[in-house]
Amino acid sequence: MQTDKKYMQRCLQLANKGLGNTAPNPMVGAVLVYNDSIIGEGFTSKYGGNHAEVNCINSVKPENVKFISKATLYVSLEPCSHFGKTPPCSDLIVASKIPKVIIGALDTNEIVSGKGVKHLKKNGIDVTIGVLEKECLALNKRFFTFHNKKRPYFILKWAKSKDDFIGKLHKDKAEPIWISSQQSQQLVHFWRSQEQGILVGTNTVLSDNPSLTTRKVFGKNPVRIVLDRSLRIPQNFAVFDRAVKTIILTEKEKQSDKTIFYEKINFSDLIEEIIRILVKHEIQSVIIEGGKQTLETFIKSGIWDEARIFIGDILLKNGVKSPILNNKKLIKQTIIDSEILNYYEKEGN
Repeated sequence: MQTDKKYMQRCLQLANKGLGNTAPNPMVGAVLVYNDSIIGEGFTSKYGGNHAEVNCINSVKPENVKFISKATLYVSLEPCSHFGKTPPCSDLIVASKIPKVIIGALDTNEIVSGKGVKHLKKNGIDVTIGVLEKECLALNKRFFTFHNKKRPYFILKWAKSKDDFIGKLHKDKAEPIWISSQQSQQLVHFWRSQEQGILVGTNTVLSDNPSLTTRKVFGKNPVRIVLDRSLRIPQNFAVFDRAVKTIILTEKEKQSDKTIFYEKINFSDLIEEIIRILVKHEIQSVIIEGGKQTLETFIKSGIWDEARIFIGDILLKNGVKSPILNNKKLIKQTIIDSEILNYYEKEGN
C-alpha cells in the first residue's frame, strides 16, 4: 500500500502542473510503473490537448514499450470513457493491454461517473480505487464544485491594514492604495493565473481602474467579470482594453462584441444571477477581489469556498472597514515580508 501511495503522490504532483490550463477538464496525473520503476508519466495538457493517460503512455521510451503490457498504470482520477475533444482514455488503456490500473478517485461528473472503471473491468483489467482518494478529490475541487454544485468555485481575496481597513473613503484619482508588498502583489497575480475568472464590483473599478491581469507574472489572464449595474464605468478604463475576454453584468441592454460580453441580469437576485452567467460561460473558478460590498454579498449569501486575507504592516487610521468573514476555518498562515497571509476555507465544505 505504501508503494501505491508513493506513485499516486507522484500523480498528484504531475496533475498540479496543469492548474489554470486544463479547465473545463479536470487536472489529472498518470504514472506507468514496471518492476518498481517509472517507465512513463504525464499530466493533462491544456484544454483540447491530450489527457494524462495519453501523455503518460506516449512518454514511454522505445526500449520500454515492450513492458507496457506488464506494467501498472496509476492515475489520480478515473479515466474517461466518452468522446469529447479527444477519444476515451479507457479505450487507449485497453488497447495498450495494461493489466492493472490503480485510481485515486472516481470522477463524480455524470458523463464519466464509474463508466470508465466499468469499461476497464469489462475488458479484464484489474482495477483498484481509492488510493489517496481525499487528496485526489481535493486537487479538483474547482471541477467537482462546478459539476456537483452547479456553480463555480469562489475564492475571496482582500488585503487589510493592521487597524482593519481595506481602503480610504475618498481618493483624488482612480488608482489603488497598496496595503500589501510587491511580493504579495506578485503572488496575487500568480493566483489569478490559476483561476478561470476574476470578479470585481463597480466601485473597485471606478476607484482603482485595475487591469485585472497577470502582468506581474508569466501566466494566462483570467476572464474579467465586472458588476456594473447602470453602466457607469467609462469606456477608457482598463477593463475595456480588450486584452482579455470581459463579461459585464448589468441591468441595461447593450450589444456585445467578440471580447466584451454584456449580460443583462436581475440585481435583486445577484448571487444566483452571477452563477447563472458564469455557468453559461463555463467558468469553473473565480477569484473575487472586492470591494467591500461585493465581498460582503458573497459572505452573507454563504456562497464561497476559500478566503485569502492579507494583513499589511501599515495603519490607515480611517477608511473602509474590512469585511467580517463568518463560518470560516483557518487552514494555513504564512508570513510574507512583514505581512500576514491567512488562508481560510468555509466550514462545512
